[in-house]
Amino acid sequence: MNVVIDEKIPYLKDALEAMGHKVLSKPGVAINASDVADAEALFVRTRTRCDASLLNGSRVRFIGTATIGYDHIDSAYCADKGIVWTSAAGCNSGAVLQYVQSVVYSWAKDRGVSLEGLSMGVVGVGVIGSKVAAWAREAGMQVLLNDPPRAQREGGAGFVPLSKIARECDIITFHPTLSSMGEFPSYHLADAGFMASLRKCRLLINASRGPVVDNKALLEAMERGMTCDVVLDVWENEPNVDEHLLNKVYIGTPHIAGYSAEGKMNATRQVLEAFASFLGYDGKLPLPAMQPPCPDAVRASSLADALLQIYSPQIDSLGLKENPSAFEELRNNYMLRREPTSYKLLYKK
Repeated sequence: MNVVIDEKIPYLKDALEAMGHKVLSKPGVAINASDVADAEALFVRTRTRCDASLLNGSRVRFIGTATIGYDHIDSAYCADKGIVWTSAAGCNSGAVLQYVQSVVYSWAKDRGVSLEGLSMGVVGVGVIGSKVAAWAREAGMQVLLNDPPRAQREGGAGFVPLSKIARECDIITFHPTLSSMGEFPSYHLADAGFMASLRKCRLLINASRGPVVDNKALLEAMERGMTCDVVLDVWENEPNVDEHLLNKVYIGTPHIAGYSAEGKMNATRQVLEAFASFLGYDGKLPLPAMQPPCPDAVRASSLADALLQIYSPQIDSLGLKENPSAFEELRNNYMLRREPTSYKLLYKK
Protein backbone atom coordinates (compact mmCIF):
# COMPACT_ATOMS: atom_id res chain seq x y z
CA MET A 1 0.00 0.00 0.00
CA ASN A 2 1.20 3.55 -0.78
CA VAL A 3 1.37 5.66 2.37
CA VAL A 4 2.29 9.33 2.89
CA ILE A 5 3.50 10.44 6.32
CA ASP A 6 4.69 13.54 8.14
CA GLU A 7 8.40 12.94 8.56
CA LYS A 8 8.33 14.17 12.17
CA ILE A 9 6.15 11.32 13.43
CA PRO A 10 8.80 9.18 15.15
CA TYR A 11 9.27 5.47 14.46
CA LEU A 12 6.41 5.41 11.95
CA LYS A 13 8.31 5.13 8.66
CA ASP A 14 10.34 2.12 9.77
CA ALA A 15 7.26 0.45 11.24
CA LEU A 16 5.15 0.90 8.11
CA GLU A 17 7.95 -0.33 5.85
CA ALA A 18 8.42 -3.37 8.09
CA MET A 19 4.70 -4.05 7.58
CA GLY A 20 5.29 -4.05 3.83
CA HIS A 21 4.05 -0.59 2.83
CA LYS A 22 5.68 1.90 0.45
CA VAL A 23 6.22 5.15 2.37
CA LEU A 24 6.67 8.73 1.21
CA SER A 25 7.94 10.83 4.14
CA LYS A 26 7.79 14.64 3.93
CA PRO A 27 7.49 17.72 6.16
CA GLY A 28 3.85 18.10 7.14
CA VAL A 29 3.50 21.59 5.69
CA ALA A 30 4.84 20.34 2.34
CA ILE A 31 2.43 17.42 1.83
CA ASN A 32 0.31 18.29 -1.21
CA ALA A 33 -2.38 16.88 -3.49
CA SER A 34 0.17 15.44 -5.89
CA ASP A 35 1.80 13.49 -3.06
CA VAL A 36 -1.43 11.88 -1.91
CA ALA A 37 -3.00 11.26 -5.32
CA ASP A 38 -1.95 7.60 -5.37
CA ALA A 39 -1.76 7.12 -1.61
CA GLU A 40 -4.25 4.96 0.22
CA ALA A 41 -3.30 6.09 3.71
CA LEU A 42 -2.09 9.36 5.20
CA PHE A 43 -0.45 10.02 8.57
CA VAL A 44 -0.22 13.67 9.64
CA ARG A 45 0.17 16.16 12.47
CA THR A 46 -1.57 19.50 12.90
CA ARG A 47 0.31 21.24 10.09
CA THR A 48 -1.37 19.24 7.31
CA ARG A 49 -4.90 20.40 6.52
CA CYS A 50 -6.87 17.33 5.38
CA ASP A 51 -9.71 18.67 3.29
CA ALA A 52 -10.99 18.72 -0.29
CA SER A 53 -8.04 20.75 -1.57
CA LEU A 54 -5.66 18.00 -0.47
CA LEU A 55 -7.78 14.90 -0.93
CA ASN A 56 -10.03 15.43 -3.96
CA GLY A 57 -9.36 12.74 -6.54
CA SER A 58 -6.98 10.82 -4.28
CA ARG A 59 -7.18 7.15 -3.30
CA VAL A 60 -6.87 7.94 0.42
CA ARG A 61 -9.17 5.80 2.57
CA PHE A 62 -7.48 6.15 5.95
CA ILE A 63 -6.07 9.18 7.80
CA GLY A 64 -4.29 8.98 11.14
CA THR A 65 -3.32 12.16 12.94
CA ALA A 66 -0.68 11.61 15.61
CA THR A 67 -2.20 14.40 17.71
CA ILE A 68 -4.95 14.87 20.27
CA GLY A 69 -6.50 17.75 18.32
CA TYR A 70 -8.22 17.12 15.01
CA ASP A 71 -9.48 20.52 13.85
CA HIS A 72 -7.12 20.21 10.85
CA ILE A 73 -9.23 17.32 9.53
CA ASP A 74 -12.40 18.13 7.62
CA SER A 75 -14.51 15.40 9.22
CA ALA A 76 -17.62 16.20 7.15
CA TYR A 77 -15.64 15.82 3.91
CA CYS A 78 -14.13 12.54 5.12
CA ALA A 79 -17.54 11.17 6.06
CA ASP A 80 -18.92 12.12 2.65
CA LYS A 81 -16.05 10.40 0.85
CA GLY A 82 -15.95 7.33 3.06
CA ILE A 83 -12.52 8.14 4.49
CA VAL A 84 -11.86 6.63 7.90
CA TRP A 85 -9.86 8.88 10.20
CA THR A 86 -8.54 8.63 13.74
CA SER A 87 -6.72 10.84 16.21
CA ALA A 88 -4.42 9.87 19.08
CA ALA A 89 -6.73 10.95 21.89
CA GLY A 90 -4.96 11.28 25.22
CA CYS A 91 -1.57 10.31 23.78
CA ASN A 92 0.35 13.23 25.26
CA SER A 93 -1.73 13.87 28.36
CA GLY A 94 1.24 13.03 30.59
CA ALA A 95 3.43 15.48 28.70
CA VAL A 96 0.93 18.34 28.92
CA LEU A 97 0.45 17.63 32.63
CA GLN A 98 4.23 17.81 33.02
CA TYR A 99 4.27 21.15 31.16
CA VAL A 100 1.54 22.65 33.35
CA GLN A 101 3.17 21.38 36.52
CA SER A 102 6.56 22.79 35.53
CA VAL A 103 5.04 26.12 34.49
CA VAL A 104 3.13 26.47 37.76
CA TYR A 105 6.06 25.40 39.93
CA SER A 106 8.40 27.75 38.04
CA TRP A 107 5.93 30.62 38.51
CA ALA A 108 5.46 29.87 42.21
CA LYS A 109 9.22 29.81 42.72
CA ASP A 110 9.82 33.04 40.79
CA ARG A 111 6.97 34.91 42.47
CA GLY A 112 7.53 33.51 45.96
CA VAL A 113 4.05 32.02 46.06
CA SER A 114 2.82 28.96 47.97
CA LEU A 115 0.35 26.87 46.00
CA GLU A 116 -1.34 25.63 49.15
CA GLY A 117 -4.80 27.15 49.35
CA LEU A 118 -4.78 28.79 45.91
CA SER A 119 -7.72 28.13 43.60
CA MET A 120 -7.24 26.68 40.11
CA GLY A 121 -9.84 26.78 37.37
CA VAL A 122 -9.57 24.00 34.79
CA VAL A 123 -11.42 24.82 31.57
CA GLY A 124 -11.98 21.66 29.53
CA VAL A 125 -11.95 18.53 31.66
CA GLY A 126 -11.09 15.75 29.26
CA VAL A 127 -8.13 13.40 29.71
CA ILE A 128 -5.62 16.24 30.14
CA GLY A 129 -7.82 18.55 32.19
CA SER A 130 -8.74 15.69 34.53
CA LYS A 131 -5.07 14.91 35.16
CA VAL A 132 -4.29 18.57 35.79
CA ALA A 133 -7.20 18.84 38.22
CA ALA A 134 -6.12 15.73 40.14
CA TRP A 135 -2.57 17.03 40.50
CA ALA A 136 -3.78 20.48 41.60
CA ARG A 137 -5.82 18.91 44.40
CA GLU A 138 -2.81 16.85 45.49
CA ALA A 139 -0.78 20.09 45.55
CA GLY A 140 -3.27 21.58 48.01
CA MET A 141 -5.20 23.79 45.62
CA GLN A 142 -8.95 24.21 45.46
CA VAL A 143 -10.15 23.22 41.99
CA LEU A 144 -13.10 24.52 39.97
CA LEU A 145 -14.06 22.69 36.78
CA ASN A 146 -15.67 24.11 33.64
CA ASP A 147 -16.77 21.80 30.84
CA PRO A 148 -20.24 22.58 29.41
CA PRO A 149 -20.42 19.47 27.16
CA ARG A 150 -19.64 17.19 30.11
CA ALA A 151 -21.99 19.13 32.39
CA GLN A 152 -24.78 18.63 29.85
CA ARG A 153 -24.10 14.89 29.56
CA GLU A 154 -23.44 14.18 33.22
CA GLY A 155 -25.44 16.84 35.05
CA GLY A 156 -24.17 20.11 36.45
CA ALA A 157 -22.89 18.80 39.77
CA GLY A 158 -19.14 19.32 39.99
CA PHE A 159 -18.99 21.91 37.19
CA VAL A 160 -19.19 25.71 37.33
CA PRO A 161 -19.73 28.46 34.72
CA LEU A 162 -16.69 30.10 33.16
CA SER A 163 -17.77 33.38 34.77
CA LYS A 164 -17.27 31.86 38.24
CA ILE A 165 -13.78 30.71 37.33
CA ALA A 166 -12.97 34.22 36.05
CA ARG A 167 -14.16 35.74 39.34
CA GLU A 168 -12.71 33.31 41.83
CA CYS A 169 -9.59 31.52 40.56
CA ASP A 170 -5.94 32.43 41.14
CA ILE A 171 -4.75 30.14 38.33
CA ILE A 172 -6.74 29.38 35.17
CA THR A 173 -5.64 26.76 32.67
CA PHE A 174 -7.33 25.96 29.33
CA HIS A 175 -7.64 22.41 27.94
CA PRO A 176 -10.75 22.24 25.69
CA THR A 177 -10.79 20.89 22.17
CA LEU A 178 -11.09 23.63 19.55
CA SER A 179 -14.50 24.10 17.94
CA SER A 180 -16.13 27.09 16.30
CA MET A 181 -19.51 25.48 15.71
CA GLY A 182 -22.12 23.71 17.78
CA GLU A 183 -23.75 24.46 21.09
CA PHE A 184 -20.52 24.99 23.01
CA PRO A 185 -17.90 26.62 20.73
CA SER A 186 -14.47 27.10 22.27
CA TYR A 187 -13.17 29.51 19.62
CA HIS A 188 -12.25 32.74 21.47
CA LEU A 189 -13.66 31.29 24.66
CA ALA A 190 -11.34 33.66 26.50
CA ASP A 191 -12.35 36.89 24.76
CA ALA A 192 -12.28 40.56 25.72
CA GLY A 193 -15.27 40.08 28.02
CA PHE A 194 -13.53 37.23 29.80
CA MET A 195 -10.36 39.31 30.26
CA ALA A 196 -12.38 42.16 31.72
CA SER A 197 -14.12 39.82 34.16
CA LEU A 198 -10.94 38.46 35.76
CA ARG A 199 -10.87 39.34 39.45
CA LYS A 200 -8.27 37.20 41.23
CA CYS A 201 -6.32 35.61 38.38
CA ARG A 202 -2.56 35.60 38.94
CA LEU A 203 -1.59 33.06 36.27
CA LEU A 204 -3.35 32.28 32.97
CA ILE A 205 -2.24 29.24 30.92
CA ASN A 206 -3.24 28.09 27.44
CA ALA A 207 -1.79 24.76 26.31
CA SER A 208 -4.79 23.66 24.23
CA ARG A 209 -5.26 25.42 20.88
CA GLY A 210 -4.27 28.99 20.02
CA PRO A 211 -7.71 30.36 19.07
CA VAL A 212 -9.25 29.26 22.39
CA VAL A 213 -7.75 32.51 23.70
CA ASP A 214 -8.38 35.67 21.67
CA ASN A 215 -4.77 36.79 21.29
CA LYS A 216 -5.68 40.33 20.24
CA ALA A 217 -7.98 40.77 23.23
CA LEU A 218 -5.33 39.32 25.52
CA LEU A 219 -2.65 41.70 24.26
CA GLU A 220 -4.98 44.68 24.60
CA ALA A 221 -5.83 43.65 28.15
CA MET A 222 -2.14 43.29 29.04
CA GLU A 223 -1.35 46.68 27.52
CA ARG A 224 -4.15 48.19 29.60
CA GLY A 225 -2.52 46.85 32.73
CA MET A 226 -3.95 43.36 33.28
CA THR A 227 -1.68 42.11 36.05
CA CYS A 228 -1.89 38.31 35.84
CA ASP A 229 1.08 36.43 34.41
CA VAL A 230 0.36 34.64 31.13
CA VAL A 231 1.74 31.37 29.74
CA LEU A 232 1.08 30.53 26.09
CA ASP A 233 2.25 27.35 24.41
CA VAL A 234 -0.25 27.78 21.58
CA TRP A 235 -0.96 30.87 19.50
CA GLU A 236 -3.33 32.23 16.93
CA ASN A 237 -1.86 32.25 13.41
CA GLU A 238 0.94 29.82 14.21
CA PRO A 239 3.74 29.80 13.29
CA ASN A 240 3.47 33.59 12.87
CA VAL A 241 3.51 34.61 16.51
CA ASP A 242 2.55 38.15 17.57
CA GLU A 243 5.92 39.34 18.86
CA HIS A 244 4.39 42.07 21.01
CA LEU A 245 2.35 39.44 22.84
CA LEU A 246 5.32 37.07 23.03
CA ASN A 247 7.41 39.76 24.71
CA LYS A 248 4.73 40.38 27.33
CA VAL A 249 3.95 36.83 28.40
CA TYR A 250 5.66 35.25 31.40
CA ILE A 251 6.41 32.07 29.42
CA GLY A 252 5.91 31.59 25.67
CA THR A 253 6.76 28.30 23.97
CA PRO A 254 6.42 26.96 20.40
CA HIS A 255 3.50 24.53 20.79
CA ILE A 256 5.58 21.86 22.51
CA ALA A 257 3.62 21.22 25.73
CA GLY A 258 2.82 17.70 24.53
CA TYR A 259 6.27 16.99 23.12
CA SER A 260 7.67 14.22 25.28
CA ALA A 261 9.29 11.05 23.99
CA GLU A 262 6.58 9.04 25.75
CA GLY A 263 3.80 11.14 24.23
CA LYS A 264 5.22 10.79 20.74
CA MET A 265 5.56 7.04 21.09
CA ASN A 266 1.99 6.82 22.40
CA ALA A 267 0.72 8.79 19.40
CA THR A 268 2.58 6.64 16.89
CA ARG A 269 1.37 3.46 18.56
CA GLN A 270 -2.25 4.63 18.66
CA VAL A 271 -2.50 5.62 14.99
CA LEU A 272 -0.60 2.50 13.93
CA GLU A 273 -2.96 0.30 15.97
CA ALA A 274 -5.95 2.01 14.34
CA PHE A 275 -4.40 1.48 10.90
CA ALA A 276 -3.72 -2.18 11.67
CA SER A 277 -7.35 -2.60 12.71
CA PHE A 278 -8.49 -0.86 9.52
CA LEU A 279 -6.44 -3.31 7.45
CA GLY A 280 -7.26 -6.38 9.51
CA TYR A 281 -3.57 -6.77 10.32
CA ASP A 282 -3.11 -8.93 13.41
CA GLY A 283 0.67 -9.16 13.56
CA LYS A 284 2.85 -7.58 16.20
CA LEU A 285 3.44 -3.88 15.56
CA PRO A 286 7.16 -3.34 14.75
CA LEU A 287 7.81 -0.51 17.21
CA PRO A 288 10.97 -0.23 19.34
CA ALA A 289 10.89 -0.45 23.11
CA MET A 290 11.49 2.85 24.89
CA GLN A 291 14.80 3.01 26.70
CA PRO A 292 15.10 4.61 30.15
CA PRO A 293 16.61 8.11 30.30
CA CYS A 294 20.25 8.49 31.22
CA PRO A 295 20.67 9.20 34.07
CA ASP A 296 17.42 7.60 35.16
CA ALA A 297 17.30 9.03 38.69
CA VAL A 298 16.66 12.55 39.99
CA ARG A 299 17.64 13.60 43.51
CA ALA A 300 15.45 16.42 44.76
CA SER A 301 14.12 18.07 47.90
CA SER A 302 10.51 18.06 46.66
CA LEU A 303 8.30 17.15 43.73
CA ALA A 304 8.55 20.74 42.50
CA ASP A 305 12.35 20.60 42.59
CA ALA A 306 12.36 17.23 40.78
CA LEU A 307 10.05 18.37 38.02
CA LEU A 308 12.04 21.55 37.37
CA GLN A 309 15.25 19.53 37.20
CA ILE A 310 13.66 17.27 34.60
CA TYR A 311 12.16 20.10 32.57
CA SER A 312 12.47 23.89 32.77
CA PRO A 313 9.94 25.68 30.54
CA GLN A 314 11.97 28.87 30.92
CA ILE A 315 14.61 27.43 28.58
CA ASP A 316 12.09 26.84 25.79
CA SER A 317 10.59 30.28 26.39
CA LEU A 318 13.94 32.01 26.16
CA GLY A 319 14.70 30.24 22.88
CA LEU A 320 11.45 31.42 21.29
CA LYS A 321 11.68 34.97 22.63
CA GLU A 322 15.20 35.31 21.27
CA ASN A 323 14.14 34.11 17.80
CA PRO A 324 10.36 34.28 17.20
CA SER A 325 10.74 33.64 13.47
CA ALA A 326 12.17 30.20 14.29
CA PHE A 327 8.86 28.98 15.78
CA GLU A 328 8.42 26.15 13.28
CA GLU A 329 12.07 25.15 13.39
CA LEU A 330 12.07 25.07 17.20
CA ARG A 331 8.92 22.98 17.17
CA ASN A 332 9.95 20.55 14.43
CA ASN A 333 13.43 19.99 15.82
CA TYR A 334 12.46 19.93 19.48
CA MET A 335 14.62 17.71 21.69
CA LEU A 336 11.88 15.50 23.11
CA ARG A 337 11.92 15.59 26.89
CA ARG A 338 11.21 12.60 29.11
CA GLU A 339 8.26 12.49 31.45
CA PRO A 340 8.69 12.24 35.24
CA THR A 341 7.26 8.70 35.27
CA SER A 342 10.40 7.52 33.44
CA TYR A 343 12.66 8.59 36.32
CA LYS A 344 13.32 7.35 39.81
CA LEU A 345 12.59 10.35 42.04
CA LEU A 346 14.87 10.27 45.07
CA TYR A 347 13.99 12.80 47.74
CA LYS A 348 16.67 14.14 50.05
CA LYS A 349 16.07 13.93 53.79
